[in-house]
Amino acid sequence: MQFTAEEIGFMLNGTVEGDPGATVSKLAKIEEASENSLSFLSNPKYEQYLYTTAASVVIVNNDLTISAPVKATLIRVENAYSAFSVLLEKYNTIKLNKAGIEQPSFIHPTAQIGENCYVGAFAYIGPDVKVGNNCKIYPNAYCADNVTLGDNVTLFPGVIVYFDCVIGNNVIIHSGAIIGSDGFGFAPNANGTYTKVSQIGNVIIEDDVEIGSNTTIDRATMGSTIIRKGVKLDNLIQVAHNVEIGANTVIAAQTGISGSTKIGENAVIGGQVGLVGHITVARGSQVQAKSGISRSITEENKKWAGAPATHYNDNMRSQIVYMRLPELEKKISELEKVIAELRKVSDNSM
Repeated sequence: MQFTAEEIGFMLNGTVEGDPGATVSKLAKIEEASENSLSFLSNPKYEQYLYTTAASVVIVNNDLTISAPVKATLIRVENAYSAFSVLLEKYNTIKLNKAGIEQPSFIHPTAQIGENCYVGAFAYIGPDVKVGNNCKIYPNAYCADNVTLGDNVTLFPGVIVYFDCVIGNNVIIHSGAIIGSDGFGFAPNANGTYTKVSQIGNVIIEDDVEIGSNTTIDRATMGSTIIRKGVKLDNLIQVAHNVEIGANTVIAAQTGISGSTKIGENAVIGGQVGLVGHITVARGSQVQAKSGISRSITEENKKWAGAPATHYNDNMRSQIVYMRLPELEKKISELEKVIAELRKVSDNSM
């Protein structure tokens, strides 16, 4: 699909400098762009590429001062980075614009499918499933009995949603994610074996949530595992049964959250963080990557780091001491020698 600089300028409410008829058909980084590419410049350290790029059109800030000849047509906007992100979203929307029901796919007669939906080949939509308007269910996705999807939900290929789970509006779930698998519940027996505890709850995902590839969210033993509005989960995250994640919380890859833990809203949790079960994490908490949360965090809007986690600044000071341990060990060894010599002198003088 091609666009002219004039069309893009109109779309972004920008000013075109150069050839308004210059056409673009792809997006690229300014340092890697080829002919017919659209790029952008927002970081001053990349300005050198503006004068050498092969891009046909480049989006720049209004206040950029040109210091050498530029071959590309420029589109000046208030914020080049934000403007380019708008184009990325539009481009992505066009690429993912699918409609209709492909065959072979299975839709149970009792399922309800909203308007303008896409169901890909080999997708399975089970009994009593409710699918809202403008949903996209890609090939090999699976919706078990009594699942509810709101409007504008996207299930990418291979997503599995177990029975009774509820997904709100404007939710994106990436390939390989599993929603509603059994929680890790086993009762120990006297003879050392374990008896499985049936997990009869569900998962509730509220509006505007995005879930990364191969993330797993376990169903509750009873009640619901709840992902609140606006949460963003990275790839490869484990959310255990009866966990609740507060609104607008962001969690990076490979984090594991144990059962019945509750995370407050607007928290930011780095990659490979581990949280034990049955604790609470206060709203606005920021947890550094690889930290271990072994107790409840009650102070709001604080930074934490380490395993076990402590206040971020305390942890940084501890790391400095840790890095100096070889030096301190050497000094202690020298002091021990001095003390030994002083003892000899003391013993000889007695």
